[in-house]
Amino acid sequence: MVHVSKYKKDVVANLVKLIIEYPIIGALNMESLPAPALQKIKAQLREKAILTMTKRRLMKVAFEEAEKTKPGILAIVEHLKGMPALMFTKENPFTIYNTIKKSKSPAPAKAGQTAPKDIEVKAGVTPFLPGPVIGELGAFGIKTGVEGGKVAIKEDKVVVKEGEEISIALAGILSRLGIEPMEVGLDITAVYEEGVIYGRSVLDIDEDKFLANLGQAATWARNLAIDIAYLTKDTIELLLIKAYKNTKALALEANILADGVKEDILAKAERQMQSLKSIANVPDAPAKEEPKVEEKKEEPKAEEPKENPTQAEKSAQDNN
Repeated sequence: MVHVSKYKKDVVANLVKLIIEYPIIGALNMESLPAPALQKIKAQLREKAILTMTKRRLMKVAFEEAEKTKPGILAIVEHLKGMPALMFTKENPFTIYNTIKKSKSPAPAKAGQTAPKDIEVKAGVTPFLPGPVIGELGAFGIKTGVEGGKVAIKEDKVVVKEGEEISIALAGILSRLGIEPMEVGLDITAVYEEGVIYGRSVLDIDEDKFLANLGQAATWARNLAIDIAYLTKDTIELLLIKAYKNTKALALEANILADGVKEDILAKAERQMQSLKSIANVPDAPAKEEPKVEEKKEEPKAEEPKENPTQAEKSAQDNN
């Protein structure tokens, strides 16, 4: 019978307790992570997650025990890579991944390291003068030429696949090209949630692209709802406007003299009349002349008899 120390039993028991208690369990790779960077990340996650590290074999034993309570959790053992650690949290796994991703910083590759993703050398002019470097690049299948007296890479080339080991020669070439494919920080390899294992490719979401796709999906959904006249709080106003425009167009086409279109129909009739008149070459009717009004001549006024004639005037009248 193999003797198992109390320390190892306690470690496994503690892991099983955490696995059962927390709904989200993440597998981490802490290989090549400097201690100061680890302390910084722990401080960022202090209120959100628990990080623990122990031997891979003890982790596997704990997952085998927890499988009885959490079906599917044992599958995460396949994602314990490099220098494995575990993360326990109740936060959204995508949010946690994004937080950890933003805390990383780029670093040059070292010989013997495992590529965290496909490492690609992009096409373009390099700072190298023609010489032995052309053969060194060609050893990795990189097509080159000479442009402006400098070595130029003709097309993009993946020089090492995700999970493959980086050789001494390749690490040197990448460093000379200024390519820093590695990242200093916690590396989440997988996350367990409710029986499902999310790999890095699922967790690593481009936020800008995701929001753009979400906006486009919302636009398509709204357009579809409008096309099929599906009433919701977001479409009812647009559908009423569409119905009004369609009704008005129908009334205008059928010449229905309703209050909302009678002015448009009269304007339509005027346009049709003018068009017909132009086709028939009907001349404009002559303008009617206004009748001239003769000015009345004023007749001379008769002298009005003077009232109360003077004494001299009376005498003159009597002599006559």
